[in-house]
Amino acid sequence: MAGRTRRVACLLVVPVLVACGMTRRSVSRADESVRAAPSLTRLPSIARETTFARLVERLSEPGGFFDSDNLISNETSYLHVLDAMHRVGVRGGVYVGVGPDQNFSYIADIRPSMALIIDIRRDNLLEHLLFKAMFAMSHDRAEYLSVLLGRPAPRDRAAWRDRSIQDLVDYFDHTPADSGYVHSTQRELDARISRFGIVLSPVEVETIRRVRGAFVVDSLGIRYSSLGRAPRPYHPTYRQLLLEQDRSGHQANFLARDDAFQFVKSMEDRNLIVPVVGNVAGDKALLEIARFVTERGEVVSAFYLSNVEQYLMRDGSFTKFAQNLKQLPRNQRSVIIRSFFGAPFGSGHPLNVPGHTSTSMLQTFDSFVKEYEAGTLRSYFDLVGRNYLDP
Repeated sequence: MAGRTRRVACLLVVPVLVACGMTRRSVSRADESVRAAPSLTRLPSIARETTFARLVERLSEPGGFFDSDNLISNETSYLHVLDAMHRVGVRGGVYVGVGPDQNFSYIADIRPSMALIIDIRRDNLLEHLLFKAMFAMSHDRAEYLSVLLGRPAPRDRAAWRDRSIQDLVDYFDHTPADSGYVHSTQRELDARISRFGIVLSPVEVETIRRVRGAFVVDSLGIRYSSLGRAPRPYHPTYRQLLLEQDRSGHQANFLARDDAFQFVKSMEDRNLIVPVVGNVAGDKALLEIARFVTERGEVVSAFYLSNVEQYLMRDGSFTKFAQNLKQLPRNQRSVIIRSFFGAPFGSGHPLNVPGHTSTSMLQTFDSFVKEYEAGTLRSYFDLVGRNYLDP
């Protein structure tokens, strides 16, 4: 990733980093509530059923490896499926997704009763613990970005509650990091994370600090990066992802509107967004999610997979994944959200929007199961090349 050599900034701004110049590589192997909008008050707390930590343990399996830190998405097209989801009526239910905070934008739109974030990397769980602590510390969007980026929030935050996401981006682009603020907020983040009940090793605690430190150092310019490969100049910055639009031209990131942020915050505060460590083609996690959702008497409304299926096809585990997915309770509106990276720059797909390196699409669960059982999904291009819903 660009910006890894900013040693002066590392020394002066981010003392929480273990060493200057260290990359954001994945290293582990190993309540303050805000006033909720009236529409959110009916959400139950998961604590009424079980503790947050116990549910994480029940659903999770040992972690695996992926050659990316994946701190932010590399999919500029991630909001392009929203129009089709509205037309299909994807709403409520249980949301399942992979990866970091792009999930929050889908959650804010779908308004599920619960969300389960599954990823093969345990570091993804650690990053979501960081997000959970930041939501608990933040009353609004400006404060959330302030804690994430280590930059003081606007003084008159009430006046910023309904400001545009562009205004927020402009403010933080022109506000330098403050080392004292970074220190004090890191101490509070550490304390809150320690109370979530997840057993963390010292290395994992330091990993969470490094993740936050990467956002402080690179701010809104942070990009997705892969291990052992040079950064791709077309990978979007966090700034770009915040400002992305759906196909109708609406800014729909969860930080674009106060009500969207408050919905996600309410779910986090009630322990209704649960990170899970697991391989979607493994022997436990996805099957245990299926059992858990069934126990709740609900269906999976959406399953965001990014381009995970491309890797499953590659390593021969796609069949196991498809068998696992069939166990998830569904209805006729349940959808899979997937991303395709084609050459050049995603333009090889009929749904690609010019200028975007990725193409995001929807397929119903029923359509996927029908295709799989018919034996027509012989390649990744069979999977992404047909039976997608019109945008």
